[in-house]
Amino acid sequence: MKRSEINALILHALDLCEGSGLFLPPFARWTPEDWTGKGPEYDEIEDNMLGWDITDFGSGDFAKTGLLLFTLRNGNARNPAYKKPYAEKILIAREGQRTPTHCHTHKMEDIINRGGGNLIVKLYNAAPGGGLASGDVEISTDGRRRRVKAGEPVRIRRGESVTLAQGLYHEFWGEEGCGTVILGEVSMTNDDKTDNTFVDGAGRFPEITEDEPVLYPLCNEYAGWRKRR
Repeated sequence: MKRSEINALILHALDLCEGSGLFLPPFARWTPEDWTGKGPEYDEIEDNMLGWDITDFGSGDFAKTGLLLFTLRNGNARNPAYKKPYAEKILIAREGQRTPTHCHTHKMEDIINRGGGNLIVKLYNAAPGGGLASGDVEISTDGRRRRVKAGEPVRIRRGESVTLAQGLYHEFWGEEGCGTVILGEVSMTNDDKTDNTFVDGAGRFPEITEDEPVLYPLCNEYAGWRKRR
């Protein structure tokens, strides 16, 4: 991805969130210069990868396969200094923009449609030998236990949610013709470095072409400016 594309996506996300009455914490607008000299009192943001996270999953086509996320809070299973057992994110999915089929080994999560269009989700159990199973999937949507066919599109409208258990493969996108979707994610501790298994081997973090200066660093870039003590 180009840095100019990332910068523009962040500015659009800020406008979209604030226009919906959803305000992000101050560090959402910290520039590289702001990060310079931030002391150890801010280690939690860097260590737990809070902040902006924009990926095209290695596709080279963000509009078709990609996702914009902002991690508001997160624990850290690998660092006992951080005792939160939970995480919270904002996700923005555009019409037809797919997050590839994947599952988590550790993390259980709820995906909530907070506003905008509809979210379409496809779900699959894991097959015993690996990959996707063809049998029905049992899910929970807003306290309702139900069964759906593997790969059947499940529509999540504004205010609705779906619970995704560990090992449950899922793919999702904004429904075409219904607008961009603002999503909330409430989950167990999140570790995007080790806890994502993609069916097609998609990459989690993009390679970036630096065609213009960084506006706001991504969640895996703080170390480039901070001088930790």
